Amino acid sequence: MNTTALSVNLNKVALLRNTRHLGMPSVTRAAEICMQAGAHGITVHPRPDERHIRVTDVTDLAKLMRAWPQHEFNIEGNPFHNLMDVVGGLVRDGLPVHQVTFVPDDQGQFTSDHGWRLPQDAERLAGVVAQAKAWGLRVSLFMDAEPEYMGAAKAVGADRVELYTEPFAAAWASPDQGAQLRRFAEAARAALAAGLGVNAGHDLNRENLTAFIAGVHGVSEVSIGHALIADALELGYRDTVMDYVRCITLGQAWREQTPG
Repeated sequence: MNTTALSVNLNKVALLRNTRHLGMPSVTRAAEICMQAGAHGITVHPRPDERHIRVTDVTDLAKLMRAWPQHEFNIEGNPFHNLMDVVGGLVRDGLPVHQVTFVPDDQGQFTSDHGWRLPQDAERLAGVVAQAKAWGLRVSLFMDAEPEYMGAAKAVGADRVELYTEPFAAAWASPDQGAQLRRFAEAARAALAAGLGVNAGHDLNRENLTAFIAGVHGVSEVSIGHALIADALELGYRDTVMDYVRCITLGQAWREQTPG
């Protein structure tokens, strides 16, 4: 895929659904509308306490994805909590899952806020990376934008890294914005040089996404949840997804005008 793919994270849809026992809003319906509108895939992060996405949601979404063979299902989480059991169940049932993103979050953590430390975490990651690849899945590691970590991520067996973009988002419209963008561009170059694909996510939104895509080379996928679902409350899923795709397309156009 030449374009940067948009994967919609549906955790916040499930979080709202879980406040009542009525089954709405529907996570699967949200996925379907988003893909109809142009999203390239769906992401979920099932945590052990099921405070948003539940294991049943993961299964229901995997069943839905059978009808969308050109779209990808990305499941993220800590491989030392419940993630491997959830993903292994899908694999055993022959249900589609394309990518796992390993995230080093704690069980009670509010949201993901840092990447793996390599090579410190390499030994314990090696086994779960090997297991996921034995299942035929692409493995992405959630990483801080530190160029020196990228070779170690490749060495442990990862196929991609997902750059944790909150520092870039936090610097938006501040004097540090340019420096942060250059930092992420350097990390992406190091990842590509190591033979890794590059994903990105966390606090990307309609204001900062175009500049990120324009300034960071070779981003294969952005995973966006909180901001996208917040926008959808005002604009609807369809118009929101279409606008995020527009932001990506504009960023790529800017990128092509400034090679190097």
